[in-house]
Amino acid sequence: MSNTVDARGLSCPQPVMKTFDQIKAQSTGEIVVLVDTDTARENVSRAAESKGWAVAAVEPEDNGYRITIRKDG
Repeated sequence: MSNTVDARGLSCPQPVMKTFDQIKAQSTGEIVVLVDTDTARENVSRAAESKGWAVAAVEPEDNGYRITIRKDG
C-alpha cells in the first residue's frame, strides 16, 4: 500500500515540502504524489531523488500528474 500526498492546487515549494514531510514520516516504501503543474512534477521528482528515492512512474492523471516514488528498505 502506498501513501498519497495530494499537492494539487499548491504552488512551489509547497508540493516539495509536503513530499519531504511524507518522506520523513516513512523511511521506505512507496509514496504517490499528485500535482497539477509541470514545474511541480519536475521539482517533486528532483527533490525525491535528492533524498534517495527513485521515481518509479510519472503518469498523466486528470489535469495533472501522478508521481510514484519508491525506496527499498
